[in-house]
Amino acid sequence: MNSLAGRSGLTLLNPPGLYDPAPNGYSHVALLPPGARIAFIAGQGGETADGRLSTDFREQVRQALANLCIAIEAVGGTPDRIAKLAVLVVDHSEARLQVFGEELVRALGAQPKPACTLIPVPLLALDGMLFEIEAVLVLPDA
Repeated sequence: MNSLAGRSGLTLLNPPGLYDPAPNGYSHVALLPPGARIAFIAGQGGETADGRLSTDFREQVRQALANLCIAIEAVGGTPDRIAKLAVLVVDHSEARLQVFGEELVRALGAQPKPACTLIPVPLLALDGMLFEIEAVLVLPDA
């Protein structure tokens, strides 16, 4: 079994018998330590602080990941404490999956990625919004 236990006590697992999800930017299982404090980060889109939204998919993904990191830092967390991601993509394709994977490595580094579900959708909350990402993370001890 391929697993990684980080300093947060979060263990990411890829059990034998399941394909290697690393090229697609996720792990199959995230195991939280007993008594873990968790935070739920609402879906972050690609809009800037002043509300601008690029029409470019990659730019939206990059900004959404930056927004996610801001929210994580606001609760005292770090990206290596993400246990689970949910990703919503308008007009999903393997090309868009590749962009997401590249931008995820850019934002979070090369370490194993959290458990993740990608959900293709016809549209999102705002006109022109192409990408949204939410997270569950393990917080440091209080």
